[in-house]
Order: sequence, then structure tokens, then C-alpha cells
Amino acid sequence: MSSRKLSSWGLQLFFIGPVLLFFVIIMIIPFLLGMYYSLTNWNGVSGSVDWVGFENFVKVFKNDPDFWSSFWFTVRFTIVGVVLTNIVGFFLAYFLTKRLKLRNFLRTIFFMPNVIGGLLLGFIWQFIFIKGFATMADITGWSFFGLPWLGDAATGFWGITIVFVWQTAGYLMVVYISSLTNVPSEVMEAAEIDGASRWQMLRSIIIPLIMPAITICLFLAISWAFKMFDLNLSLTKGGPFKSTESVAMNIYVEAFQNNRYGMGTAKAMLFFIIVAVITLFQVRLTKSKEVEA
Repeated sequence: MSSRKLSSWGLQLFFIGPVLLFFVIIMIIPFLLGMYYSLTNWNGVSGSVDWVGFENFVKVFKNDPDFWSSFWFTVRFTIVGVVLTNIVGFFLAYFLTKRLKLRNFLRTIFFMPNVIGGLLLGFIWQFIFIKGFATMADITGWSFFGLPWLGDAATGFWGITIVFVWQTAGYLMVVYISSLTNVPSEVMEAAEIDGASRWQMLRSIIIPLIMPAITICLFLAISWAFKMFDLNLSLTKGGPFKSTESVAMNIYVEAFQNNRYGMGTAKAMLFFIIVAVITLFQVRLTKSKEVEA
């Protein structure tokens, strides 16, 4: 090997090596350990680890209705959350790319919830749902504010959804803004001259041209919704009677409260496979609809 190639390899190793090392330590090794522990009955504490093979996975499919109940809740939450957060994020971006005096200020305000940590955000909204809404119900007399927002299965679902959309829509708004500002102005002007309405331009020009942004936003929203844990923990803790328990919460309880780490990692591996398949399908589907200006 020539000295030039050795120098090139050395330079690449110098820049990529530390990142690759930390990626292996932080991501690859824990993932491989998780695969190993999912095939054991380790309780997460003792030094003895017994190999049980695929027994944990069999138990999940046959004898764990709580896991599938939490999975169904997570699927419903993901569908509603992804649709709403993308719609809100897109229309915020659509209106905040117009010529408004407070445009930059409003962008900052709508993005701010994403900066707040999920646990802190959940406790803030817990106070709003319990104390704030009760006060508003006394003042206005509206039954909407008097609903048991975190004490009932149906309202608890919508309570978590509201907070999730409020937190994440601002981030997606920024992605959509960056894409909307890159839509060629001459294409829009030509459509306007041809007599196209705003709805026709939105449906036939803007949305097809920002499909790369839609691909990214759908991917982010799906991954956020499926992995949702902090809001679930701080708002409802999975209650009442596990009716609002997400898969992430179920895995946490299994591994760290029930001290069945092997079973918890088996659920996590199964959940990882399901989410990976869904996100790969989503990315492939939306990328097939991307067009060029």
C-alpha cells in the first residue's frame, strides 16, 4: 500500500475513529447485550444469568395480555399523534412563511415547547389539567374543562395526545418552513397566472415538492410517538388500571419494577423489530412519491 493511501486512511481514522468508538460503546454493545439478555431470565440484579432461549418471547405472545394492551394503546396514540402533529406543524409553517410582522416571534413561541424536557412538560400539563382546568370550569361553567382529563381511559388518551402534539409540532414546523421556503417562486407565480386556487396550488404543487420534508417529519413523529415514555410517566403513569400504558412504560415496569430484566429486554427487542419494519415501510412509501421541481 502506497504512503498516500496510508496517509488517507490515517486521516480518516483520526476524524472518524473517536466517533465510531463511542458509537460502538454507546449503541452497538448495549444492543448486543440486550439481544443476549432477552434470551435469559436475568433479574437485573443478581450475578447469575440462566439461559432460557426463546421462552421469554413465547411468554410475551401467549401469556402477556398487558403488553398487547399497551401495544394497542401505543398504536392508536401513534396514528392520532402523527397525523395531528404533522397537520399542525405543516399549517403553522405554511402561515408563518407569509409576510407577517410577528413571524419570527411566533416561530420562536411555537418551537419553545420542544426545548422543555418531557418530564417537566408533563408535570406542568398535569397541573394545568387538574388545577387549571378545574378553575376554568368554575369560572366558565363549561363541562369541557370539568372532564377527568387524567382520570379516565378516553380522556387520558386525549390528554397525552394534546401534550404530545403541543410539544412536537413546533419542531416539525421548523422542518416544514425550511422546505416551504425552497419551493420555487416562479412555479407558484406560473400557477397563479394560470388561475389555480390556493387549495389547488397546495395540493398539486406545494405538497408534492416538499415530500422529502414530509418523509422526514413522518419518520420523526412515528419514532417519537412509539417511544413516548416521559409524558406517559409524568401525566398518567399508565393509569387508570393500565388503560393509558404505553409499550415503553410496560417495558420499564417489567424490567425495573418487576425485576424481570430478561423479559423486559425481550419485549424491547420485539418492539424494536415492529417499529423498524413500520418506519422502513413509511420511508419507502413516502420517498416513492417525491418529485423534483
